[in-house]
Amino acid sequence: MGPSGPFFLIYSQYIMSTETELSSVNSILGAIGQAPVSRIYQNESKTLVYINPEIAFVHNLLMDVNTDVQTEGWVFNTEYCYEMLPNDSKEINIPPNVIRLDKSEGQTYRECDPVKRGTRLYDKYNHTYKFEDSIKLDYVFLLKYEEIPTVFQRLITLRASGRAAVQLVGNPELSKMLSMQEAQARAACIEYECNQSDSNFFGTPSGTVYQSYQPYRTLAR
Repeated sequence: MGPSGPFFLIYSQYIMSTETELSSVNSILGAIGQAPVSRIYQNESKTLVYINPEIAFVHNLLMDVNTDVQTEGWVFNTEYCYEMLPNDSKEINIPPNVIRLDKSEGQTYRECDPVKRGTRLYDKYNHTYKFEDSIKLDYVFLLKYEEIPTVFQRLITLRASGRAAVQLVGNPELSKMLSMQEAQARAACIEYECNQSDSNFFGTPSGTVYQSYQPYRTLAR
């Protein structure tokens, strides 16, 4: 019998809201033997000011590692065949949260070689910012910390804790222990990636009806 009722609803909401920037900062502080904090900034106005320099350093570590991990390109922040249209100036503007891009099927069709330069798309093959037609791109987006899966938040937190242990504490034993935990967290991320992406040798083209080999079919005979 599956879980139900008000308790399950409250418990689910609690689980979904446990990993935030504040909780991750406190996890990093706990890893290096520092006391937790109740907030990161002094106020919630447009001008955000950290409560102290140590929190600023730890939070910046967390955001740097967040960018490093997401730049690798995972199933949750990668979009394939994302069509972009030129504007009136025949230029293509790139969304500000794009950290990596490439032409879809660029290994097969090489009529252009697009790269990101500033906020615009540049064609290295034709040496121009001008595009006559739409183009399909593969994007890697930088998402907000609260928007990424929990398993990746744990990886980011542990990696940032390792950096904090080296830069703030200088404890080699602590750094070694955190590195082991980071390796376990990355293994969990790889498992998530394999389960979520449903990858196979033939890829996942649009409209495919191919079903990859399933070992259980042989065992069920």
